[in-house]
Amino acid sequence: MGAAKSSLVHPRYKAEYRVRNWREYEAGLRARGDVTIWFSKRAVANWISTRSSGAPGGQQLYSNLAIETALTLRTVFGLPLRQTEGFVGSLLSMLGFGDLPVPDHTTLSRRAKSLPIKFPRIPANGAVHLIVDSSGLQIRGQGPWSAAKHGSRAIREWRKLHLGVDEQGFVVAHRLTESTVDDASVVPELLKQVRDPIRRFTADGAYDTTAVYDVVTRRGAEVVVPPVKNARVSKGDDPGARARNSTVESVDQVGRRNWKKSAGYHQQARVENTFYRYKSILGGRLRGRHVDVQLTEARIAIKVLNRMLELGAPRSEAILN
Repeated sequence: MGAAKSSLVHPRYKAEYRVRNWREYEAGLRARGDVTIWFSKRAVANWISTRSSGAPGGQQLYSNLAIETALTLRTVFGLPLRQTEGFVGSLLSMLGFGDLPVPDHTTLSRRAKSLPIKFPRIPANGAVHLIVDSSGLQIRGQGPWSAAKHGSRAIREWRKLHLGVDEQGFVVAHRLTESTVDDASVVPELLKQVRDPIRRFTADGAYDTTAVYDVVTRRGAEVVVPPVKNARVSKGDDPGARARNSTVESVDQVGRRNWKKSAGYHQQARVENTFYRYKSILGGRLRGRHVDVQLTEARIAIKVLNRMLELGAPRSEAILN
């Protein structure tokens, strides 16, 4: 009874779900913890870049594949750069590739600023249901211990990570911005990253703007965004304004809870769960000091999360009463 009283959603409106693929999902969870590591022939053959350093006796350039491999291991195991250098070196030695050079921590830091991260295409079964939200990631700043020691005020700086996921939870669009950037202003860029047709766009009330409705409806997608409290209908007559007015009127007629249930708004939990996975598995902060390095960190983390989801994801179905 106590849990029901404290819930933000009334039990009558809260749908119950059941996982239908427990055996496959549990196997996937175990696979995520498998530390078996190997280097493919392609990785070994392309470890060294074919480009010349351009300076006599200069350091040999490593390929993007080598740098991304090292930074991915750093992200997964939460290692500082120097420990990453040692970890990669020990792996190469144990696998019989001790003759391959190891990128030092300075090289990893420098190359992370411009490292291109290629994302494998997520196959879509028809048009995509794009679910969007944002969350903060802490960056380097003066923490509470330093503030208490030196008698100054603690400063917590952070970046805002914007994600767009599909119905399965795969990240299909992303952007890292300053913390002051408005969520709705990022939507056009997120939409550009989705090459497949979009049938539905779901987000929270922070995206309740006519501009969002305009850009999404131009992609032929349905907009599922709860209007802000005391929302008023728009004066325009373009498709975006009409779509938003229809939502505002529906909420006024049936109530916010009934509208959310009938519109399927609770699918928005998909992107919230993605942020939970990001912070619980990989951490809630970015180590790099340069914004380009932070962007590379975020992209590698997203690629890791998608790979983990490929190993096994729950298939939940609503229990119909």
